[in-house]
Amino acid sequence: MSKKHVILTGDRPTGKLHIGHYVGSLKNRVALQNTGDYDTFIMIADMQALTDNAHDPEKIRHSLLQVALDYLAVGIDPAKSTILVQSQIPALNELTMAYLNLVSVSRLNRNPTVKTEIKQKAFGESVPAGFFIYPVSQAADITAFKADTVPVGEDQEPMLEQTREIVRSFNSIYQQDILVEPEGYFPPKGQGRIPGLDGNAKMSKSLDNAIYLGDSADEVQKKVMSMYTDPEHIHIEDPGHVEGNTVFTYLDIFADDQEHVADLKAQYQHGGLGDVKIKRYLNEVLQDKLAPIRERREHFAADEAGVYDILKQGSERANQVAAQTLHEVRHAIGIDYFG
Repeated sequence: MSKKHVILTGDRPTGKLHIGHYVGSLKNRVALQNTGDYDTFIMIADMQALTDNAHDPEKIRHSLLQVALDYLAVGIDPAKSTILVQSQIPALNELTMAYLNLVSVSRLNRNPTVKTEIKQKAFGESVPAGFFIYPVSQAADITAFKADTVPVGEDQEPMLEQTREIVRSFNSIYQQDILVEPEGYFPPKGQGRIPGLDGNAKMSKSLDNAIYLGDSADEVQKKVMSMYTDPEHIHIEDPGHVEGNTVFTYLDIFADDQEHVADLKAQYQHGGLGDVKIKRYLNEVLQDKLAPIRERREHFAADEAGVYDILKQGSERANQVAAQTLHEVRHAIGIDYFG
C-alpha cells in the first residue's frame, strides 16, 4: 500500500469564518479529506492569531470555538481529519526556535506576503516580533507533520517558498533527510478569492463586508439586498454592467444553473432587469447552499463540551506526531544530550 500524502492547513481564530473561506479553502479541504488519499491535519492557529491580538486574548479564546463549529458545519470530519489547536502542541515552539537560526532578518524582510500584511495592519515601526517571524512559525507547523501538501491561496506561495528554503537548509546543514518540502494546493484559477459585499476586492472580517457561515437566514438576506452592483444602473430600463458587479460574481461562483445566470446577464446588459430581482435570486441560491451548513452548525453548537473534546483528542494525536519530528530534529542537530 502506498504511503498517504500529508496535508497541513488551518485558520487563525479571529472571528467566524465566511463564504470566502468556504470558496477559497474549506470546500477543497472537505473534498481532499473525503478522497481517503491524505492524512489531514487542520490547525486552529491561535498562537499565530495572538501575534497581532496579544492584547485581546478573549477574542482568540471565543473565536476558537466559532472556527471549530464552522469546520464541523462544512463537513470536516474528525474521523477523517485531525483538528488541532496550535498552542497545545509544544514541539512547534522549539521547532520555530531551531529554524529561526537558519533564516536572516533581511530574508524575512523580503517576504512579500509579510510586507503586504504589515502594511495592511499599519504597524509602521511597531511590528510585533512574533508577527514578523510568523513565516518561520508556519514552517514549523508544516514540517512538524511532514506535510507535503498545503492547501492555500495564491498569495501564500511566498510563505511556502520560505518553508522550502528552511527545509533545504536544515537537511543540508545537518546532513539528514528529515524534513519534507511542501507543495501548495491552489484553488482553480479565479476561484480562490471572493469580493466583499461592498465591492472591495477581498471579503474580510476586518472590513465587515462578509457573509458568515453561521449567519441566520434573515442576516444573509439583509446582506445580499445591500450588496454593491453597478452604480450606473440607476433605472431598471438602463443597460447594466456585469463585470465588477458583485452580485453576478457571486452567482458565477454559487449558482448551479449557469444557463439561467447567462440569461440574467444578457437581460441585465440589454436593460429591463432590476438589481432587486437579481439580488432576490442570489439570496435563494445562497440560502440553499448555507441552510444545511447552518443546520449542522446549530447541531454541534448545542454540545460545546463535545466540540472541545474533539479539539482535545485531535491535539493529543497531533502532539504525538509533532513530538516525533522534534525528536528527530534534536538528534540531527545533536542536542539530545541525555539520550
